[in-house]
Amino acid sequence: MAKMTIPALVEGGKASAGPPLGPALGPAGVNIGQVIAAINEKTKDFVGMSVPVKVIVDKASKTFEIEVGTPPVSALVKKELGLAAPVKEEAGVKGKKTIGNLSLEKALKVCRMKADATLAGSVKASLKEVAGTCLSLGATVEGKNAKDFIADVNAGKYDKQLK
Repeated sequence: MAKMTIPALVEGGKASAGPPLGPALGPAGVNIGQVIAAINEKTKDFVGMSVPVKVIVDKASKTFEIEVGTPPVSALVKKELGLAAPVKEEAGVKGKKTIGNLSLEKALKVCRMKADATLAGSVKASLKEVAGTCLSLGATVEGKNAKDFIADVNAGKYDKQLK
C-alpha cells in the first residue's frame, strides 16, 4: 500500500540509530534496531567506506527491504590507494603534496566495480571519470597529474590496455 523510501549514506558495517537513519525511520513505525542490524550485515564488506543505502518501508505491514548501492568512486579510489583515515589535505592547491598514485590497473579495477552504476558509454569514458575523481582528491594516475593522464587517454596512449 503506502511505501516509504529512505535514502542514506552510511559507513559500511557501522550504521547507527542516530542521524541520518534514526530520525527518518522513527515515523515509519518499523523496529529501528532490526533495520540497523540488517544494514550493518549487508554492508559489512564495505567497512571504512561510505555506502549508499535505501530502506524501503511498507507502512501498512511494518516490513522493510534494504537496497545497498556501490560506494562512491572517491571511496573506492581511497581504498585502492590504501588510505584508511579521511584525508584532510586540500586537493589541487599549488604546493600541496598528492595523497597517492593510482596505477592504471587499479583505476580499471575501480571502473569495473562501478560498471553497473556509471553512465559512461565505454571503458575509456569510465576511466576518464575515475581520473577526474583523482584530480578532485589530489591523487595522481600513473604518476601523472590527472589532467595529463586524461589527455593521454584521449590521445589513445592506453588503448591497448583498455581492450
